[in-house]
Amino acid sequence: MNAITLRSRVCRILAVIFGIFWTVISLLPFLFMGLNSFKEKFEMMTKGVFALPDSLYLENYKAVFQGNFFRFFFNSVVVLAVSLLILLFIAACASYPLSRFKFKLASPIYALIVACMSIPIHITLIPVFKMSKNMGIYDSIWALIGPYIATAIPISVFILTSFMREIPKEIEEAAQIDGCSRYATFFRVILPLSKPGLATLAIYNGVNMWNEFSFAYTLTQSSANRTLPLAVWEFQGQYSMNMPMIMSVLTLTVIPMILLFIFAQDKLVKGMTAGAVKG
Repeated sequence: MNAITLRSRVCRILAVIFGIFWTVISLLPFLFMGLNSFKEKFEMMTKGVFALPDSLYLENYKAVFQGNFFRFFFNSVVVLAVSLLILLFIAACASYPLSRFKFKLASPIYALIVACMSIPIHITLIPVFKMSKNMGIYDSIWALIGPYIATAIPISVFILTSFMREIPKEIEEAAQIDGCSRYATFFRVILPLSKPGLATLAIYNGVNMWNEFSFAYTLTQSSANRTLPLAVWEFQGQYSMNMPMIMSVLTLTVIPMILLFIFAQDKLVKGMTAGAVKG
């Protein structure tokens, strides 16, 4: 066995060991939530947090479903769906000219958009709060859509512009020779070829919007208009000593995102690596 083969095997073994270790570390929070969500109120305190429950105590989930959980879930789905659709359309419309057209203001505009990524979202809470009050949309789920889109546009345009730059110009030129206008080329050629990048943005921004707390807490007040992160907050206040109940809410909250990653992980990987060949 030569030195190169031995080194290759050692590296492979180390990669497997680190992969298993990282998998265990990543699964521990989900294991913690899942196990304790099936325990009774004081069972978590009297036994270890990673101990198996004495029985599958389903009353925690029953109590959660009898509350306003489905209302919170519906609000989160509506806000997420509307925000993502508008965000992806705006990001695609902005990224296309920045990546394919040559004009003097292209670089300054792109630099300004990238610079906006460094703005902390928390400094915008008070202005956005006053704006929503003046517009009459405070304490409604519609007040969340604008801030969610605005805060996600810089990173979305940054990623999608880099992705569209890697699309061969020959495809676009061939479409124009066949009689496609700029608009037709964008909708029939560029957008379909940008699906991996759009899927990546949808997953990345979708997770952030699903778990967002600051704007949801600032711009909504009534329980009927709050989203799932605030459901966790509300159940925590209502069942402060009932940790298994809170674990049940957390488990139900993360399940949609876990399913999203399971069914869309291939698109996420393709979108993240598709534009990585060139700088």
